[in-house]
Amino acid sequence: MTKFTVNDRPVQYRLDPETPLLWALRDASNLTGTKYGCGNGDCGACVVVVDGEAIRSCLVSIAEVEGRYVTTIEALSRDRSHPVQQAFVAEQAVQCGFCTPGMIIAASVLLRKNSDPSDAEIDAAIRNLCRCGTYPRVRAAIKRAGRVMRRQETIAAAPPPGISPEDAAKDVPALTPAE
Repeated sequence: MTKFTVNDRPVQYRLDPETPLLWALRDASNLTGTKYGCGNGDCGACVVVVDGEAIRSCLVSIAEVEGRYVTTIEALSRDRSHPVQQAFVAEQAVQCGFCTPGMIIAASVLLRKNSDPSDAEIDAAIRNLCRCGTYPRVRAAIKRAGRVMRRQETIAAAPPPGISPEDAAKDVPALTPAE
């Protein structure tokens, strides 16, 4: 049994220890914000935070994260108030949305370390692939989120979701407890 912490909650998985973290999060924990893109670490759709570092969860086994802390997009901000989330909406950096969770997670790690990154630092930290080509807007969103974090600007772009995850789960048969 593999044990670690996901989104501030201790978890234990009865899965093969070599199971990629991505599949444990998506299939066993139903944390589907972390996306499967390529399966070989190239696209960045599966980025999560492990002990403060952005990692590609398709490349890491659950055995490798034993005893560590994992944060997914679901825990970044339940009400979408995180500056990176707000800035992505304000700068219209979201197109289809598939790559967005990985980019937002990677950007949040970058900005926690450096709230005023250069273009080169953003390019080095955000190596995610976006088929919609929103890179200029992603860079603008990251810079704007940095200004918000430095308290130089405010944003009121993304409204809260209007429904709690628990209430949303009531409408999804697969997440409804069996009677």
